[in-house]
Amino acid sequence: MRQIILHGGVGSSSDLSALLDKYASYSINYEDPLDAVVAAVKYMEDDLNFNAGTGSTMRLDGSIQMDAAVMIDGNFGSVINIEYVKNPVQVAREVMEGTPHVILCSDGATKFAREKGHPQYDPSTDKAKKRLEDARKVATKDPRFFYSSPLSVDTVGAVANFEGKIAAALSTGGSSPMMRGRVGDTPIPGSGIFVKDGFGIVATGIGEEIIRRQLSFALYCKKERLEDEWKIVAANSEFSLGVVGFNGQKPFVLANRSMAHGFATVE
Repeated sequence: MRQIILHGGVGSSSDLSALLDKYASYSINYEDPLDAVVAAVKYMEDDLNFNAGTGSTMRLDGSIQMDAAVMIDGNFGSVINIEYVKNPVQVAREVMEGTPHVILCSDGATKFAREKGHPQYDPSTDKAKKRLEDARKVATKDPRFFYSSPLSVDTVGAVANFEGKIAAALSTGGSSPMMRGRVGDTPIPGSGIFVKDGFGIVATGIGEEIIRRQLSFALYCKKERLEDEWKIVAANSEFSLGVVGFNGQKPFVLANRSMAHGFATVE
């Protein structure tokens, strides 16, 4: 059996779930789960409805820095604060498969992308510019702007389980408002993403809180009572959090806010 599950970020409208079902149905046609999740995330990176790739939010200085990650059992790759590429998740995969490293960041990640043939690409949009105006107003009013009035906490993610072989991928334009150089949970294994022993998960929400909780790894450690553990997490968080993935053959979608998600399966 092949299965794949996608999310469009916590806080995303459930009206987008039909679109994610469509992207899931396209992606499940690959033979390898890593191919499937990377394809699914690329669909979302190219869609202006989502805060990843094209459509990413801007930092307070007007720049766009993106994070992405891929993971399979025993291997991991991510990029942090990469700029001027169309599909950061593809670069994250190339870091995992084509370098001796697991993480590349900033100008080093962008330089690597150019070496791998990714052309210069500006992901900025009118939507991002409008969101930046709102973000600057919030940041001016409150020095703890990020926690008091988050305008965006969306990330996109996918987990696939093909005959027990699991892969996961995540991509994000970050949370708005945010300073240049800020890093969230997406590119950090055990925080925004984790795959091990038949378990795969991707998270979305306030990245700082996900990192502090090591949310993905913590839920893996409690996978035998996953839903009960999630209730405890959700009850003790005032921030938006969501996860999707597979616990063995069982898919799960857990969130304390609305969260668009899609699913496809092939026997």
